[in-house]
This record gives sequence, structure tokens and C-alpha cells, in this order.
Amino acid sequence: MTTPGNTQTAYHPAIHGSFTVERTYNAPIERVWAAFADPEVKRLWFDGPPEWDSEPYEGDIREGGREVSIGGPKGGPVSRYYGYIWEIVPHQRIVTTYEMYINDDRLSVSLLCTEFEPTPDGTRVTLTEHGTYLLGEDGTPDREHGYGQILEMIAPIVEQA
Repeated sequence: MTTPGNTQTAYHPAIHGSFTVERTYNAPIERVWAAFADPEVKRLWFDGPPEWDSEPYEGDIREGGREVSIGGPKGGPVSRYYGYIWEIVPHQRIVTTYEMYINDDRLSVSLLCTEFEPTPDGTRVTLTEHGTYLLGEDGTPDREHGYGQILEMIAPIVEQA
């Protein structure tokens, strides 16, 4: 996997942030797990909105595997995601590090732990991210909001009858 180099000319101090978001789905853990661990199911929500220009999601979801997602709004900036999977405990946890780029500028480097827990009504997913933001802005609020939206996008996929 190759990643673009930073094209920024000005130095920005790194800003660090952490957050946790949760979502409980009315679905069995096997179905929720598949939304994160099965590349064919993950592709349904990870490529971005349908109106984006996107390259096909690449997912090798196993310990030591890599993920790539590239796309963005037509005529707008290109978002690039390059992930590396450190740990998978089936139906319990996935630990990933990833870089995010906007065009060719590295926006952030993050550690993400996605945890799965059965509940009486289905499955709770808890995402905890520790990020280092590199372009001089605290990206934590935007990233937290984005993950909240992503968790909502997964609902119709896993809660189908």
C-alpha cells in the first residue's frame, strides 16, 4: 500500500484528541460483526455516500490486513483512508490504526478500537478513537460527528428483517 506524501509547506503543531461513540442495534451480534469484519458487507457503508466519486473499497480484514478507501464529492477534495488491522477478537473487538488524507495532505493518524457487546435488545458497538491531527485544527469534534453518522448508516444494513 502506498500513501501520498504531505504537500503542505507550513508546519502545524500536532493536536491530540480522543472520543467515544456508541450505538445499539436491534440485531444479533453476528450480523453487526459482519458489517465491520466482512469486506462485502463493509463495502455497503464504507465507500461514502452514493453521490461521491469513489474507488472501490479494498478490505483485507484480518490481523495484519489493510484497508483502503478513496473518494469524495464530485469536484471536491479527495478523502483517503489507509488502515492497518492490529487485532481481531471475533464478535468482540477490532483494533485499527489509520491515516486520513485530504487530497495529498495527511490530515490525521489515529488508533481506533471498535468493540461489540451483546445486549438484551441486540448489539452495542462502542468506537473509541485516539487521534493526532496534523493540519493545525482539532479534528476530534468533526471525527466524532462523522462516526456518529456512520453508525447510523449501518443501522439499515444490520437491522433488516
